[in-house]
Amino acid sequence: MSRFIGRESELKKLNEMYDGDRFEFAVVYGRRRVGKTTLIDEFCKEKKTIFFAAMETDAKRNLEALSAAVFSVCGTRYGEASFSSFQAAFDTVAELARSERLVFVIDEYPYLAAGDRSISSILQNTIDRKFKGTKLLLILCGSSMSFMENQVLGYQSPLYGRRTAQFKVLPFDYRETAAWFPHYSAEEKLLIYGITGGIPMYLEEIRQNKSVDENIIDNILSRNAMLFEEPSNLLKQELREPQTYNSIITAVADGKTKLSEISGTVGIESGTCTKYINNLITLGIIKRETPITESGNKSIYLIADGLFRFWYRFVPKNISAIMSGKLKEIYPIMIKPQLSDFMGLVFEEVCKQYLERYASLPILAGTVGQWWGGNPRTKKQAQIDIVVLSPDEKEGIVGSCKYKNEKIGLDELELLKDYASAMGGNRNYYYYIFSKSGFTQGLENASDSVKSVTLKELFD
Repeated sequence: MSRFIGRESELKKLNEMYDGDRFEFAVVYGRRRVGKTTLIDEFCKEKKTIFFAAMETDAKRNLEALSAAVFSVCGTRYGEASFSSFQAAFDTVAELARSERLVFVIDEYPYLAAGDRSISSILQNTIDRKFKGTKLLLILCGSSMSFMENQVLGYQSPLYGRRTAQFKVLPFDYRETAAWFPHYSAEEKLLIYGITGGIPMYLEEIRQNKSVDENIIDNILSRNAMLFEEPSNLLKQELREPQTYNSIITAVADGKTKLSEISGTVGIESGTCTKYINNLITLGIIKRETPITESGNKSIYLIADGLFRFWYRFVPKNISAIMSGKLKEIYPIMIKPQLSDFMGLVFEEVCKQYLERYASLPILAGTVGQWWGGNPRTKKQAQIDIVVLSPDEKEGIVGSCKYKNEKIGLDELELLKDYASAMGGNRNYYYYIFSKSGFTQGLENASDSVKSVTLKELFD
């Protein structure tokens, strides 16, 4: 994709900061592939910018690269091949920004800090002594979520309290993803969102001149496709023990959602397993879900990343056909018929996004989640796909999400009411039912407390 899509609020805020006349310090972070550098590049267009991308190397080489970036803007009047120190480089940046607006970007800041552990202290000292008296807009960017949150934004960081804005760049939601593919149908847009999770780098691999099926075969499941290797490569890049993490993700993909089940399957102690899982949560690969009315002891773990969910569901069981080049033969038999079932959890997430961001709700939304637990009346387990509670928890919305090739009727509403009763709380409830294939006339004529939402309405 050659055009820039989305990120309007981030660009608006960055441009507001740029239009001022004082020192500004923005921290931009988010998981790999989410489009941080693309966002910064778009913002920096037609602005005087020093852009330095730190490398996973030693301090000397990074200083040489930083020097080249600074010299490319200030010229060669300093007569040096490289600055003698990072402090000297930062001092020059301060001098350049004394009389005119200048953007100074340090991309992949964690690499720079790994090569020189004193760099955050040096930068903090420069901010306090020199940058604050200039017209500099400093941007630190990084993909290591834990580092950026703890070592840049955290209370114990030397840089704590210096930032004037922070941007956690997230994957696109389902509507933002749909903007990339205006010619696809609503169902096709949701399927692309479900597989890519709204990660911009993954979306760039989808070719609009191909059908969704062709894209899945050629650009995702083909053994030569970039996205086919992506889950493995991401684990190797981000984690020290990729095989252990792979085993944990495989266990969750196979339906082991409780900590005891995961640790037992992988064969490691639960406390150690929790540390591994927390790292996967930080990377956005795994998520932890808890019933909205409960504490953490009923938590389960699910795969959060769309590409990982898709890959671990379909690749391992079809790996022989994929590697032997028979993907096109097995796709219509072994994969395509299961896509509707795969989209069940995706559809729940999409409907949740709709309620959180796009719908006009009958209540003030507080917490949003899901609920499961015992039904006292039937003595069976009950589950509600979406629950929205008002801040005082006196009102709520309960929602059911059905990604099926059949119309949904009044029986689903009665079941939803029964489950809401099982959840308890003596609240006034509104009922939302989402359906891929529409509703029966009876459900469409139900009371005002019931809202039926079609696939088309999710995009309106």
